[in-house]
Amino acid sequence: MTKILIINGHPNKESFNHALAEAYRDGAIETGATISEINIGALHFNPNLQFGYTKRMDLEPDLLESLEKIKAADHLVWIHPVWWGGLPALMKGFLDRLFLPGLTYQYRENSMWWDKLLKGKTARIITTLDQPGWYYRLVYGRPSVNQLKKSTLEFCGVKPVKVTYVGIIKTAQPEQRQKWINQIYRLGQQQR
Repeated sequence: MTKILIINGHPNKESFNHALAEAYRDGAIETGATISEINIGALHFNPNLQFGYTKRMDLEPDLLESLEKIKAADHLVWIHPVWWGGLPALMKGFLDRLFLPGLTYQYRENSMWWDKLLKGKTARIITTLDQPGWYYRLVYGRPSVNQLKKSTLEFCGVKPVKVTYVGIIKTAQPEQRQKWINQIYRLGQQQR
């Protein structure tokens, strides 16, 4: 039985991102997967990596619980909007505070190389946009995807990481939104 963790990076629990998270969850539950969830907007933690990497901050209980969920999962599903080309600030703070040396990766002594502590996991990024996905890729170079997929998840050993773009959100009619919900539901059924 696959253990899936759905991580929602949208701070508004009434957002379309939450509807997409529910659709993925419902599809995956139908196949017997074990589901856990993290709604970053509901967590209590300081998103500021106050001392950079010079001094370790203690992880708040919500971050410790999130780390355990990440370690226990086989498949990570990240759902977030693209704001100003990037991740929402709170989601970025979640990554800054939790994806740390010794927790998700470890540099080797006297080496430029590192050990990837999240090997064996796969991921899906579902990102909502107010532009077509192809435009975000070609014109802007998909900075949020590069940051989350390449510079964070793959850096820590998560592979493969697949991406689904959902947009244009701001002009979508209810029937289009329902098509996207159905698409994400099917992704949940396929557990990918």
